[in-house]
Amino acid sequence: GPGPAEPATDRSHSFPGTLRKPSIWANPGPITTMGSSVTIWCRGSRQADAYRLYKEQDSQYWDTWPPRNSADRASFFTESVDIHHAGQFQCAYHSSSGWSELSDPLLLVVTGAYSKPFLSAHPSPLVVSGGSVSLSCSSQDRMDTFYLLKEGRADPPQHRKSQFSAGRHQAIFPMGPVSTYDGGTYRCYGSVRSSSHLWSHPSDPLDLRVTGTYEKPSLSAHPGPSVTSGDSVTLQCRSDQFFDTFHLFKEGLIAPPQQLSWQNNTGPFQTNFTMSPVTSAHGGTYRCYSSHRISPYLFSQPSDPLELVVSGE
Repeated sequence: GPGPAEPATDRSHSFPGTLRKPSIWANPGPITTMGSSVTIWCRGSRQADAYRLYKEQDSQYWDTWPPRNSADRASFFTESVDIHHAGQFQCAYHSSSGWSELSDPLLLVVTGAYSKPFLSAHPSPLVVSGGSVSLSCSSQDRMDTFYLLKEGRADPPQHRKSQFSAGRHQAIFPMGPVSTYDGGTYRCYGSVRSSSHLWSHPSDPLDLRVTGTYEKPSLSAHPGPSVTSGDSVTLQCRSDQFFDTFHLFKEGLIAPPQQLSWQNNTGPFQTNFTMSPVTSAHGGTYRCYSSHRISPYLFSQPSDPLELVVSGE
């Protein structure tokens, strides 16, 4: 096997064309939760007889030998990630020509080190296509940087420095003009300056929905928009076009979507939101939206507003 010779840390030590630079990545991904398992892969050459993994700011390294099937890569497995695994990794491999240069750095982030921050959308998590929205990530705990991640998106997380205001540490992530691509589920994390690869627990998820993609549905109240406290009222959202999901929205509150399963695709398509017994809290302005289950973050234009008036008995 290879001796203790160190790999070249800059290109001048390696002979051009002899050993290609290794590549490094983490599976399932570079952002991992404390206590979960992660595998760091190093891809080098079929001629490699050993692989070495280095951690920045640690003098430690780990050696492994490639599997016998002459694959061009080797893996380093960690069963339970802890705070000491957060940081920057590089790998190198050894063959008869000596050591390769180091790979580009891999930043391994470990989450779950601090309590979760709070993520909110202003003015609303419903944003019209082409419009703008700000996502605010905040914490009562001291955080120096906040990170915003969108579920299922591969590009690196956005990050912003924290500002302190009204007793909270927070960062604002402005978005706009918003496209349908921006609809989705977001989470944010916080970190402190001394260990930027160690993040908090994730915030609760925030669903950002982009409206204006389809024609507006109609919203009506039955038996009518004036109702006596204690009675029941049904708000009906309907569309002439095919939709399988409708959403009722009341000034800042969105009800869970009502999903419909159609026996046949003949309209009109509608769903009923029934409130019973009605209380004064139900009074207010309502709008409804339609969407398709296959693209749940794209909403129609809003229906015309419906004012529900609740009177005492």
